[in-house]
Amino acid sequence: MAQLKVYGRRSVWAGRREDLSDVLHGALMAAWQLPEDKRFQRFVWLDDDDLVAPRGHAYLVVEVVAFAGRSTQAVRALVRETYARVCPAFGLPVDDLEIVVLESPQDRWGIRGVSGDELTLTYPVTL
Repeated sequence: MAQLKVYGRRSVWAGRREDLSDVLHGALMAAWQLPEDKRFQRFVWLDDDDLVAPRGHAYLVVEVVAFAGRSTQAVRALVRETYARVCPAFGLPVDDLEIVVLESPQDRWGIRGVSGDELTLTYPVTL
């Protein structure tokens, strides 16, 4: 399981949500073998003054909230894949994209009426 929370300035990103969604999910599919139909994303567009950071106006933060269990190499692969896809697709300097991977044990999730560790998944979590 992986969910994305994406934060950026509404004035820059609101009209690009669909394309950004596709690019970000493509990175998850490539790096972590997530299926096409497992797209869980939240886009939080902020007023310009509500995002304070010493970066460019197009600064974007992507939080990946996921089941724990993937190796350091798998997390690095996702980070590399995300930069390789997002930055060229949107002309975004690498300094204006930050990615945070937050992991929690499967038993700390509730999904479809059961604890996450009771789910049968169609994709790997321990890469």
